[in-house]
Amino acid sequence: MPSVSTNPLVSDRFVDFLLFEVLDLDALLALPDFSEHTRETVGIYLGAARRLAREVLFPAYKPMDEAPPRLEDGRVRVHRAMHDIYPRLVELGVLSATRPPEAYGQTLPLTVASFATSYLMAANLSAYAYLGLTTGAARLLESFGSDDLKQRFMGPLYRGEWTGTMALTEPQAGSSLSDVETRATPTENGHYLVKGSKIFISAGDHDLTENIVHLTLARIDGAPPGIKGVSLFAVPRLRPEAGKLVPNDVEVAGVIHKIGWRGLPSLALNFGEAGDCHGYLVGEPHRGISYMFQMMNEARLMVGMNGAATASVAFHESLEYAKTRPQGRKLGDKDPRAPQIPIIEHADVRRMLLRQKAITWGSLALLGLTARLSDLAEHGIDEQARGRAAMLLDLLTPIAKSFPAERGFESNTLAVQILGGYGYTSEYLPEAWLRDQKLNSIHEGTTGIQALDLLGRKVPTAGGAAFAALLEEIAATCDGARDAGVSADLVGRVEGAAMAMRQVTLHLGALGAQGDVRGMLLHSADYLDLAGTTVIGWTWLRLAAAAQRSRQDRPADHDFYEGIASAAQYWIRTELARVGYLAQLCRSGEDSYDRVRPEWF
Repeated sequence: MPSVSTNPLVSDRFVDFLLFEVLDLDALLALPDFSEHTRETVGIYLGAARRLAREVLFPAYKPMDEAPPRLEDGRVRVHRAMHDIYPRLVELGVLSATRPPEAYGQTLPLTVASFATSYLMAANLSAYAYLGLTTGAARLLESFGSDDLKQRFMGPLYRGEWTGTMALTEPQAGSSLSDVETRATPTENGHYLVKGSKIFISAGDHDLTENIVHLTLARIDGAPPGIKGVSLFAVPRLRPEAGKLVPNDVEVAGVIHKIGWRGLPSLALNFGEAGDCHGYLVGEPHRGISYMFQMMNEARLMVGMNGAATASVAFHESLEYAKTRPQGRKLGDKDPRAPQIPIIEHADVRRMLLRQKAITWGSLALLGLTARLSDLAEHGIDEQARGRAAMLLDLLTPIAKSFPAERGFESNTLAVQILGGYGYTSEYLPEAWLRDQKLNSIHEGTTGIQALDLLGRKVPTAGGAAFAALLEEIAATCDGARDAGVSADLVGRVEGAAMAMRQVTLHLGALGAQGDVRGMLLHSADYLDLAGTTVIGWTWLRLAAAAQRSRQDRPADHDFYEGIASAAQYWIRTELARVGYLAQLCRSGEDSYDRVRPEWF
């Protein structure tokens, strides 16, 4: 059985290229809020994350996949490796690295922190998820909680003493948050009595920390129906009382057995079965959905990075395998005594590897761009810069969540294909990463939900201002690429795709303005595919232009820059041709799946 060498998880050279040659990290570090950071401090943090990922998290991935958390006497017990990993991740500072000192942080740019976490996710996405969820919960309390709640709950979360979750989904409601039924009854003591059931709660119970805080959606008694009647509560597993922690009537109803993400428990939880579950209102009543959107949008970008990282680790595994696996001979060589050649010498294997690279590195670049926009939206030099960045970030979020998940799954299947029969075995890791990847198109809003969000909400907002800003960004990239000497053919294809996206968007927007919401959204999934394909084409053009500008000064990196140019050419020439077809489909009104009745199946 052929062996595969140590997996780098994510390319260090590509991450450095993105940070310093594409995303202009130096300009970010020049902003006042980031003034304490330098290239040296960034390098120290990235280096520590890379080492921890490669030396500690990655070796634990397969054991954790093979021995999922188990329920014993009402409590969840996680793999023993997590008890070593968790404190080391806390020590690294991932929980609050991007937050200000008053929130236990270092004010590190999210652009840097995102790439650091990409290594952790690629190494062992389940292990990192405990902390990613905790950061999201703590951020909600930081943004909307009272001073008392921040002291009682936010501090222990950011310090890693406790972990946090987002408790949204209910058995009868699924993704429909307007149908949340968990109740919250006010008391004279300032807390609420919470009663209800939640399902698919990741890290909802474990034995890593003594306490878990669930950021929970519930309805206060008498609240109006629908989304406007949902409030947000902090519901701890153990509640602070008289200087100690006591049980808070939060019980594990069952462990859900998953095909992937096996190191992270997914649970059904019951609140208030004994009538004594205390919940603490976060912010104002009936505004829970608007608050939770902060965590959901951050989680969607986290899922996007999970998708990119899971595709990345599989790409590097299949690349190394292809370099070392001998099989067959060159075309035209009929001498059976000739030595076999590595399968990377076969053109079709290189095609699959280049497709993996185009998807994986394009996804990483897009997630780097959204992280930079998030940094500018919070720390930009003036209100105008912050507003434009926030607008673009909002528009790109559903694409940055769904593209790495959907196309990442395709990339992961190619990794299995390249390993052939070995790829289809549990002795090798690509099949496990394939299982992991599938969840990324489901959780934090399915791809269908992202499609409706993009076309139904994000594109029309403020008269299409964000979409217009995106087209301006694409046009600026095309001009810069042309000036840098990128092929006119590639630039023209990106311009053509952007024009096709603009025209179909205007057409669908006109349908919506006329009240034909069905006609506007009928092909929302195809529109999301079109937008993602175009945006990644734009992203690859940015990378090609940066590589063209840098290659003159870095002759030693010739092969790296040629690899960038080849992947850009591949995506732009082979994928952007689909944009015209998808645009025509969106305009066609083809309604087979809308017209078909349930009984026809």
